[in-house]
Amino acid sequence: MKLTFVGGAGSVTGACYLLESEKSRILIDCGLQQGASECEKENFKPFPFDSKTIEAVFITHAHIDHIGRVPKLIKEGFVGTIYSTAPTKDAARDLLEDAQHLMMHDLKQGQEPLYKEADIDKALDLWEGIAYHKIIEHKDLHIELYNSGHILGSASVFVKDNKTSVVFSGDLGNVPAPLVKDTEYITNANYALVESAYGGRVHESLEERSPILEDLIEDTVRTKGTLLIPAFAMERTQQLLFELNELVIHGRIPKIPIFIDSPLAIRLTEVFKKYENDPMFFDQEFINAVKKGARVFDFPGLRFTLTTEESKEINNISPPKIIIAGSGMSTGGRILHHEIRYLPDPNSTIFFVGYQTKGSLGRRILEGADEVKIMGEKVVVRARVKAIGGFSAHADQPLLVKWVEAMKKNVKKVFVVQGEEEESQALVTKIKDELAIDARVPESGETVELV
Repeated sequence: MKLTFVGGAGSVTGACYLLESEKSRILIDCGLQQGASECEKENFKPFPFDSKTIEAVFITHAHIDHIGRVPKLIKEGFVGTIYSTAPTKDAARDLLEDAQHLMMHDLKQGQEPLYKEADIDKALDLWEGIAYHKIIEHKDLHIELYNSGHILGSASVFVKDNKTSVVFSGDLGNVPAPLVKDTEYITNANYALVESAYGGRVHESLEERSPILEDLIEDTVRTKGTLLIPAFAMERTQQLLFELNELVIHGRIPKIPIFIDSPLAIRLTEVFKKYENDPMFFDQEFINAVKKGARVFDFPGLRFTLTTEESKEINNISPPKIIIAGSGMSTGGRILHHEIRYLPDPNSTIFFVGYQTKGSLGRRILEGADEVKIMGEKVVVRARVKAIGGFSAHADQPLLVKWVEAMKKNVKKVFVVQGEEEESQALVTKIKDELAIDARVPESGETVELV
């Protein structure tokens, strides 16, 4: 087999891998580049392959940095089959439509859109939802999805022919997670691509993150401020709801309004509700809690603000209050309006619970900027800035090493992808030193032979 790192090598976002065998030509993921404007310009460049010759696409999960260029692939002539788990397909439409809306808003005069809504419709028509461990026989390839434990329906993609095998990690989960089932480990891969968003870091434990959130809420109440939480609409928002539900029903925090101010997150929460009794995707403890009547996504004090008018009404609610809104890196969405209003308030706090890529507004705030520009307006940052890795849906370094270690007896080489340089290199060093496995960071656009 021959593997080309079309995207995802040397960057966190834009995952896209071309895999060619004697008879087949497939893609694993086809995501958007996100972050700095220079990075996002890459999305408009032509693919380095003829889209008409791609026979199938296997999607690891629904985050836009893994699916965001699928409609562009359609626009350029792809007519094959797209495979993923059913929840990933269900979430894809909302996420793609939201991304398309944001891109249309940011288009420069005379610039052609990356894709249109009709391309999203065509993509969903070609999209097939499959179960974990259902073997897809594609010419000379055998493809199987394993649960990666990252978000609802996320998968690692295992591919083999009659000579060798390779596994694409997708994004790996920060286990144990309170909602989705834990990561499955693969032992028989000859080659592996492993993500490295947190390749050099160690998260706070599950036991630590809830008290940190509790303390922040209590501080917000004491200062009569607003707790702003930029959160990704898929998984992070629902995970926060789970944690907040626990704090509310056990009386560990004062009763204050909690707003989910993200139409996308509200729609995606319905996807979670659709599968909340399915043991293929959800942790059994969570399923048992739901069966006993737990209202994880509808607890006292929680308010969903779907319309623009409802969103504006949040301003009329006196602090203390909590606002959870997208986007997770403050690159768009309703969180921007709240940041303009509350970042200058020293009684308020902005709390980052997800990865902030280089060049994003969230990263600049997190790194201590005294002033930022939001929608053309200069905004002074006086609010407290807090962050935690423990709420991340990404595995940290020990978990990434554990995932690689499972295949130690069979793996020949590990390619460390989907991370900033320092994170990827830290993971390469750890894999080499601890596991004595050949590992390296590939170059963007590089092609390697898997023999």
